[in-house]
Amino acid sequence: MIVLREMQLEDYEAVIKLWQQTESMSLRDCDSKESIGYYLERNAGLSFVALDQADMNQTKLIGAILVGTDGRRGYLQHLAVSQGYRGQKIGYQLVEKSIGALAEIGIPKTHLFVYQDNIKAQAFYEKLGWFSRDEIRMYSFNASNNENV
Repeated sequence: MIVLREMQLEDYEAVIKLWQQTESMSLRDCDSKESIGYYLERNAGLSFVALDQADMNQTKLIGAILVGTDGRRGYLQHLAVSQGYRGQKIGYQLVEKSIGALAEIGIPKTHLFVYQDNIKAQAFYEKLGWFSRDEIRMYSFNASNNENV
């Protein structure tokens, strides 16, 4: 049985392992346990994990989504589902759960970033009704000396 629940900091080791095993997933120093803990605290109730509870003696983390808001827009980040569980609508359920949680706090619009060469992710999101925004360009500024933040 697949169960979705809010992501907790105690999930970090299993979540980071899943993210590390996911192709085209960009992880940085800002994905440290400390940073993710702060993010989850600041964006409580918006990030979720999927658990396989088929075996009564063992629960296996098989999916995760990291989601936050700036107070105006939602930002979906780091959606991943374990390779063997793909095609079962788990990713869809995680996205829907997060979009619903954002809607409950009055955030109707959500953005996400996908690498241009990540065709599988683009197809997945387009299938769910997301659309690309070609009229804008993303810029970044790094105030630290660490290029991997």
